[in-house]
Amino acid sequence: MTTTVDAPVLRDVAPDGVATIRLNRPETSNGLNVETLQALHAAILACHADPAVKVVLLTGAGKNFCAGGDVRTFASKGEALPDYLREATTWLQLATAGLIQLRVPVVTAVQGFAAGGGGLGLVCASDIVVAADSAKFFSGAVRVGMAPDGGSSVTLAQLVGLRQALRILLTNPTLSADEAAAIGLITEVVPAEDLTARAESIAADLAAMPTLALSATKRLVWSGVGASIEERLPEESRTVSELSGTADALEGLHAVIERRPPRYTGR
Repeated sequence: MTTTVDAPVLRDVAPDGVATIRLNRPETSNGLNVETLQALHAAILACHADPAVKVVLLTGAGKNFCAGGDVRTFASKGEALPDYLREATTWLQLATAGLIQLRVPVVTAVQGFAAGGGGLGLVCASDIVVAADSAKFFSGAVRVGMAPDGGSSVTLAQLVGLRQALRILLTNPTLSADEAAAIGLITEVVPAEDLTARAESIAADLAAMPTLALSATKRLVWSGVGASIEERLPEESRTVSELSGTADALEGLHAVIERRPPRYTGR
């Protein structure tokens, strides 16, 4: 499936099961308004509903991944801004929750700025984040009299720890890609010219893996955030037991014994 090229968000599913979701407002640095957030949520829901999707690759068109909210749209609302932002943040919350709850891994490629509740929130809701060495990460909400959104007030602390999260959200430093990787905000840094190829390679590798196992592992990790080990151990055990009866698990074992590449079918 391919969406129209002038849409604010594009979605395309490749034959290998990699669904690319691309923010498509480069003239605004992929600034997020209500229309864009609704389109993003719809693209994520389409991936939820499509059994052919094995991995989601989230990208942004142009020089910047996402500069956060569309400030020009916000400024134009005048006294109606609180109501507009209430609607916008609701759609952003739905989109970030949708990424976390997707049954498949989300790989995000970041070039330029990932800023504000939108850009930073989407990064924090992703499973694997690859950034160009020139990428920058910035919260900025407090600086303009706002508060962080997109779930970043929760997810950021889970990724980088309480002290680092408070530093980022309260003092608003602009983090380089290397700094973001060092504190655990992103997964890896690559030369800018290699960003697309590296993100696509990771997505393709994941698409070739046993999808049920990937889905179960993602669910275990995200649902375990904030829980105690004692609470999660029974769920781990139940999941491993269930997966052991799948065709992919048996194929994986036979491939190891027979010293050959596995042929996974997603069952």
